[in-house]
Amino acid sequence: MLSIKNLHASIEDKEILKGINLEVKAGEVHAIMGPNGAGKSTLASIVAGNENYEVSQGTIELEGEDISELAPEERAHKGVFLSFQYPVEIPGVSVTNFMRTAINESRKAKGLADMPANEMLKLIREKSELLEIDRKFLSRSLNQGFSGGEKKRNEIFQMAMLEPKLAILDETDSGLDIDALRIVANGVNKLKSKDNAVVVITHYQRLLEYIVPDFVHVLMDGKIVKSGGKELALELEEKGYDWIKAELV
Repeated sequence: MLSIKNLHASIEDKEILKGINLEVKAGEVHAIMGPNGAGKSTLASIVAGNENYEVSQGTIELEGEDISELAPEERAHKGVFLSFQYPVEIPGVSVTNFMRTAINESRKAKGLADMPANEMLKLIREKSELLEIDRKFLSRSLNQGFSGGEKKRNEIFQMAMLEPKLAILDETDSGLDIDALRIVANGVNKLKSKDNAVVVITHYQRLLEYIVPDFVHVLMDGKIVKSGGKELALELEEKGYDWIKAELV
């Protein structure tokens, strides 16, 4: 599904990623953990196509196709989805209208006609029920006045509607209370399948109690320095990152 090889990237001449290698297969959930400033969000942004970063070496492939040179919207049309740590507010554009536009733009990129209105409404109804979203929520301006939990739930609703091949969740648990965390995680779990893959970026093991990863990777100083199963997240929660630093010396 996703293959990253020897990825080096910088911003304003400061190197942040220093040779990332990562393989994510369809049907898998991978968690990326690490201290602040390690490069976790940078990695997510670069895979999604953020043009503020300069990739100096390496490749990013999605289903065998090199997407390194594609614009963010082209990567989205190919099936890459990024759930933002801090979703933006768009006053005057309802959640429903935003999703209608996003879906039809994706269809246009594939040479398809706009989704008929009755099909769109049926899809919105199905996905909102799946994620326990009140219908009134869908008529509100995108993220305007939303609580942290509502913003994150809306991101997962977008993911449900777009059905991406690769979903990258960048600190989806940031600022969520236990109830909101459970609802968001349940939504992600309902959307997992053998045909898609999920990369979860988080500081804390608590999210991984709800979204159980197949693999956990520790990113430090721009490199993946340790990988393991879900038990690695528990070890990090107990010991912190210093013991890994000690191993690397």
